[in-house]
Amino acid sequence: MTTRVAAIDCGTNSIRLLVADLPEESAGSQAPLVDLTRRMEIVRLGQGVDRTGRLAPEAIERTRVALASYAADIEKLGAERVRMCATSASRDAANAADFTEMVQRTLGVAPEVVTGDEEARLSFTGAVRGLPADAKEPFLVVDIGGGSTEFVVGDRAGGVRAAVSVDIGCVRMTERHLPGDPPTPEQVAAAQADIAAAVDRALAVVPGREAATLVGLAGSVTTVVALAEGLREYDPERIHHARVSYEAVAQVTADLLGQTRELRLVNPVMHPGRADVIGAGALVLRVIMERAGMPSVVASEHDILDGIAWSLS
Repeated sequence: MTTRVAAIDCGTNSIRLLVADLPEESAGSQAPLVDLTRRMEIVRLGQGVDRTGRLAPEAIERTRVALASYAADIEKLGAERVRMCATSASRDAANAADFTEMVQRTLGVAPEVVTGDEEARLSFTGAVRGLPADAKEPFLVVDIGGGSTEFVVGDRAGGVRAAVSVDIGCVRMTERHLPGDPPTPEQVAAAQADIAAAVDRALAVVPGREAATLVGLAGSVTTVVALAEGLREYDPERIHHARVSYEAVAQVTADLLGQTRELRLVNPVMHPGRADVIGAGALVLRVIMERAGMPSVVASEHDILDGIAWSLS
């Protein structure tokens, strides 16, 4: 019999749900999850956290509304096991207890405020499990979130070799350095310097420069790839495992940082809740590729959310 599970990933910018059936043991170690539903809402839980150190009441309320809808789906689909992981914003907030109490009341289970290291390992599991067999190892997996970015190096057989989380997410970098619409060259230079210093610290911990394949996760990466590929609509099937060159990433980054939020919204692949922070997310990806010496990035639509689901097996 298969087991039906529900995974929730609550980050700084978005909250996502996956309800899926785990494969039977007899199906083998590379058998995929069988998705029943995937959902994503931009709730910006980390609004202002870098500046105030607290979760804003309105951000907690936006998250509660999304979570209540997810809880209804979980009940309707009959998931047997539920796990919710809350990431960077919840780690940083002084009033994290208010958030925990809301989740317990709304979902019926407490959120797990995972460490950066656990977040990285879950992301690696979710990303690597479905990679094509010919993808060259070792892998450097980077998960660019709203508040932080996780770096993980490993391979299929041995799993994670090293992992680290640094505070250079797209929301945090936007709030800290890129208030302009569009940002000024001086603002972009300040953001780039901050990101480069953090990436170098991460690469001193994980041997990312030794990796053969860079795998990029989360909405900043998949949006950049969609733009680089010239898609006329957001198509997860075409984005998943698409490989994009450094030159293409650099061009998309320059374009985004030169546009106003209004102009970014015109693009049909752009989620409205991502338009104000995508420039910072693209810049994080570009700097990682530069500092790690990566000529291309492979996008994955499977990430920490899938890792959370697999952890329930």
